[in-house]
Amino acid sequence: MTLHPFYPIFDDVAWLHRMLPLGVKLVQLRIKEQPEDILRSQLTEARDLCRAHGAVLVVNDHWKLAIELGCDWLHLGQEDLDAADVDAIRAAGLKLGISTHDDAELERALALAPDYIALGPVYPTILKKMKWHQQGVEKLTIWKGRIGDIPLVAIGGMSVARAEGAFAAGADIVSAVTDITLHDNPEERVRQWLEACA
Repeated sequence: MTLHPFYPIFDDVAWLHRMLPLGVKLVQLRIKEQPEDILRSQLTEARDLCRAHGAVLVVNDHWKLAIELGCDWLHLGQEDLDAADVDAIRAAGLKLGISTHDDAELERALALAPDYIALGPVYPTILKKMKWHQQGVEKLTIWKGRIGDIPLVAIGGMSVARAEGAFAAGADIVSAVTDITLHDNPEERVRQWLEACA
């Protein structure tokens, strides 16, 4: 299946209730530091919502719950990979996206035959403290040349205005977080994103 080129990331299922009706078809739920019962409840609700809207849900990090709940997609960062059982993830039929920042991480990711590769932060990001400085759109071109047909996700400091440049540089998918969640009108911003990625 071809993934939609617009890939927002949210930290609560409440966002999915707002955004899926607008036409979002690919979304990640990234929930940090919540008790397992809340995680299970949020992921179950998100799974069912996405299926009802014909959207792809990507679960960040929580691979055991993703398997247990019969989810379809998982995203792992490099630290998450250290603790994850990739064989169990694959045996459960989950598709896997992996974050990369440098050559060593890309090699590690490619060895796992991922279903997409994310490169970031393309631009400076306020989302989280990172040891990685901005990669620049030029690195998207390099990464795309190395990964071939594997979808490439551009993430980090992305905005509607920057999306075109990321696609031109080789990204197949552009991911956004704070450009939506911190916007005065998140719904309108998502409409702009959908138009830019159409």
